Amino acid sequence: MPDDSMRRINAMRASDRILSGVRPKSMRERLADFEAGADLDGMTDFYGSGGPVTALEDRVAGLLGTPAAVLFPTGTMAQQVALRFGAERTGVPAVALHPLSHLEMHERHAYAHLAGLRAVTATTAPRNPTAAEIAALDEPVGTVVLELPMRDAGFVLPTWDELADATEAARALGARVHFDGARIWESVPRLGRSLPEIAALADSVYVSFYKSLDGISGAVLAGSEEMAAFARAWRHRYGGTIFQNWPVAVSALAGLDRELPRLPEYVRHARTVAESLALVPGARVFPNPPHTHQFRFWLPYPADALAEAVLTVAERERVWFAGGWRDTDLPGYAMTEITVAGPALEWTPDDVASVAALVRERLD
Repeated sequence: MPDDSMRRINAMRASDRILSGVRPKSMRERLADFEAGADLDGMTDFYGSGGPVTALEDRVAGLLGTPAAVLFPTGTMAQQVALRFGAERTGVPAVALHPLSHLEMHERHAYAHLAGLRAVTATTAPRNPTAAEIAALDEPVGTVVLELPMRDAGFVLPTWDELADATEAARALGARVHFDGARIWESVPRLGRSLPEIAALADSVYVSFYKSLDGISGAVLAGSEEMAAFARAWRHRYGGTIFQNWPVAVSALAGLDRELPRLPEYVRHARTVAESLALVPGARVFPNPPHTHQFRFWLPYPADALAEAVLTVAERERVWFAGGWRDTDLPGYAMTEITVAGPALEWTPDDVASVAALVRERLD
């Protein structure tokens, strides 16, 4: 691990207060979390079934209201299987994908290299496509992918009506609907519907356990029994049927118990934090108000200078502001993604303003 990464981890672990993100955990602390996830005197899973793996799959299927759910080691693998299923069942090897989707930005175009599928674009606007844009596609697609929320557009969500209309337009084309729902858990407050109501709009849904639920890794692909049988076969072919996967399952179960009930509170408080950050001189926040508990934040300084200022303040004051700064196409501005989680709930607007001022003092 690079020295600067270890410095950041050490600074966050030593901080008494954290605005963005959570305190990094040691392996021993992670092991302690397992006690909350399952009876550790119980039996493990074997090759993808039994024990906590089956318990987790049943739990997620129940939460989403789907007939079945299948655990995968990664979301990338789960999404490849979902798109392959759509192509084989519809006979159309094209997928409607946004250029900013996770499949395009963070999965090395695996759908093309591994399954021979090709992408069709409904819109380049920084949001999910509308019903009209889907209806206007000039060639058939087997699956329409919608990302809830769309991270690389700023964690943005459609309204409920926009989402329902988009899925209806996809089906009118004869396409399946797949939700990249890695962060679907925190999408509930803005959409104003329950998880089963949201999932019912799609033919398949992928969810993650480490992005918002503080799990160690892992993903589930949820949908019909037919899709689940297909998913288990292709999970094996992709090398994802692991001899024992109980640590991932136990960690995910603990996260569902601990973090899932708190996500609405994180989303509410994110609005308070965003309002306060928007008042920092030169700052930009998007979206404002945030659609989930995550949003983008810009300051008019170079990324390296901001990273050093944040680290210095953390090491001297034992308070963490925000990391992960990167330079942008906006001249003179760097951007980070703010994640409002448990540690940030105690922060008042004055707290946000005072720590932002400390960081700016290191830069001006």
